Amino acid sequence: MKTTELRQKDVVGLQTEVKELQKAHFGLRMQKATQQLNNTATLRSTRRDIARAKTILVEKQSAEKSAK
Repeated sequence: MKTTELRQKDVVGLQTEVKELQKAHFGLRMQKATQQLNNTATLRSTRRDIARAKTILVEKQSAEKSAK
């Protein structure tokens, strides 16, 4: 997911996105453990997507707190 797409979402949207990405990452880890995962690069990309979404989430939350 691109940062421009993430920056357009609000805080609640970002929180749900992080949860969805974490579920997807868990599923991929289980596939890897059972040797059903063909493309292991997807683990890396989902992990980075989670980090990207969390970073933008923290930025938006701190911007809301400073605005109050």
